[in-house]
Amino acid sequence: MTENYSIFKKFPTLEQANELKELLKENGIESLLADNIPPVDVTFSGNTLQNEFEVRIKQSDFKKAEEILEKNAENLIDQIDKDYYIFEFTDEELYEILLKSDEWNAFDYTLAQKILKQRGKSVDKELLNSLKNERLKDLAKPEENQKPWIIAGYIFSHLGGFLGLIIGYFLWTSKKALPNGQKVYSYSANDRKHGKYIFYIGLIIAPTALLLKVVGQF
Repeated sequence: MTENYSIFKKFPTLEQANELKELLKENGIESLLADNIPPVDVTFSGNTLQNEFEVRIKQSDFKKAEEILEKNAENLIDQIDKDYYIFEFTDEELYEILLKSDEWNAFDYTLAQKILKQRGKSVDKELLNSLKNERLKDLAKPEENQKPWIIAGYIFSHLGGFLGLIIGYFLWTSKKALPNGQKVYSYSANDRKHGKYIFYIGLIIAPTALLLKVVGQF
């Protein structure tokens, strides 16, 4: 069941996540709550991961959920003080919010549109859809410069280390979620091919190396 749900929004507090979950429920959208908090205290290892609470929904509900958030934001805009920092943004900065809507909350995204319209700038659904599609294409691009990991993976795999298996599997199968809920491979087809080779090399050599090590102790 959870495999059909993708991360919709992330929040630093449980209260904020539950507020969104309740809003979605009121509008007929099912959601799941998750977090990335480690099961044990890992502060001793220098972990700097920022704990976040994730609201997950079905990919088919993403568009409706975005519309709900924008409508909810519109109801709050008239209550905002005029000294709110977004009002000081230049036109270019406001268009940047529209382009990278996934990095901003629904309120700021909706307010940016209103301010641009008040300034006589062009903002319509066609433009917003175009910006969102452009953003999706940019985020969907494979991550570059995996050569160091590929080299390290081959080395560890040939040395019989299980780390080679892990690196290979990660390069081969890793995916990332786009703002619309779609999941795409994190790395290029060529890098994933290397990851597959590294994984299978490690799969053959690592157990053999472990067996020889165990036998050598007797």
